[in-house]
Amino acid sequence: MDTSRTKDFRVAIVGGGVCGLTCAIALAKKGVPVDVFESAGEFLEIGAGVGLGPNSVRILRGLGVFEDVLAKSTDPDLNMNAFRFISGYEGHEVLYDNPLPKEDCGIGILRFAFLNALVGHFDKSKAHFHKRCTNVTPSAQNPSRLVLAFADGTTYEADLVIGADGIRSSVRSIVTGRPSDANLSFSNTIAYRALVSWDQLKDKGLKTDLTKGMTCFAGKGRHIIVYPINGGKTINVVAFVTNMDGDIPVGNGKLPLGAQWVCDAPKDELLSKYEEFGSDIKTLLSCVRKSSKWSIHIVYPPLESYVNGRIALVGDSAHAMRTHLGAGAGQGLEDGYVLSHLLGHPSANANNLEQVLQVYDGVRRPRAQEIWERTARTGEIYEGRGPSGFSPEGFTKDLTYNWECVWHHDLDGDIQAAVKQLEEAGVF
Repeated sequence: MDTSRTKDFRVAIVGGGVCGLTCAIALAKKGVPVDVFESAGEFLEIGAGVGLGPNSVRILRGLGVFEDVLAKSTDPDLNMNAFRFISGYEGHEVLYDNPLPKEDCGIGILRFAFLNALVGHFDKSKAHFHKRCTNVTPSAQNPSRLVLAFADGTTYEADLVIGADGIRSSVRSIVTGRPSDANLSFSNTIAYRALVSWDQLKDKGLKTDLTKGMTCFAGKGRHIIVYPINGGKTINVVAFVTNMDGDIPVGNGKLPLGAQWVCDAPKDELLSKYEEFGSDIKTLLSCVRKSSKWSIHIVYPPLESYVNGRIALVGDSAHAMRTHLGAGAGQGLEDGYVLSHLLGHPSANANNLEQVLQVYDGVRRPRAQEIWERTARTGEIYEGRGPSGFSPEGFTKDLTYNWECVWHHDLDGDIQAAVKQLEEAGVF
């Protein structure tokens, strides 16, 4: 942190996952004192692989962490250099092939590897573990400050709190004034996640090359996303099944009482979901040794605000979305990037934090919600419910330029517009 321009306020981030830690690194580089409070005993990410698009890559480069992320991925360069859509049914007809120019390439990486790359860029003395936040209230001594209460009975005082504590966010309920699960819904989608050795797949006679970027095997009511990680040695597999119990509107379907969101999946169950798919899919799934079953939940209905006073939400705590655009992590990184630039602005100080957060909300909420809605529509296309039909012509029409607004959004322009708004209001 550049101590020559240290701010006169202190930030507490609840949640030390990829989103929270990236936000912390960005704030520290802007001279904002920041501490991170993580409920686990160490920095920890749940899940297998994560895809980072070019918008995420630009942010990571800007923070000076990208080369370390790339090194942890064990890939010599960006490995998400093509998007291919292939029929899951026998014959595996190519529905849409989208080789990417260099500037649009992304990277697939194990989540824990991504997080490990970030850890080296944050002051470990500012990380606090076994800290599950239970409440945030105004300080009795100074109501303009906030007191975070933790399950272990300890407290911490800060000027501003950022909730980066994921889809089951405790901070979200403080922002909305409603129970945390009031804006939480089952998406009617199940995802089976697994990692498979590429050498094993080749030995089994898999015909489709899965080492060249992302491949989607599309089908009616289900699809499978695969992409390489670990230097192409491992294939990340995410197999989706939607609306298993009929056409139930999102928010109406519920899991059985007591059902876990994540659990081990028997191999027979996974295979049974794709019995109608072709030989390459049968080969792929036959090589799965262990898979987990995820009941995908989302933030829905959408939040009316990401902020309340001096408390703000970022990432999944604000806008957890379906995974079909591979954009969820990127939206969390964008949140932190914008917020760090606004709080790190020379005119941001302890007296104008609420106004700064209001402008953050005005910039980020429409953007994230646009991607949330596009992600939902994209899933419909993958599973044969797109407006132009399940055919090469239909996929080409529906998916061409589909990622433009995700990857090429002018985030710096958003920041400039936000700063101008604050200047015109006399805040900056």
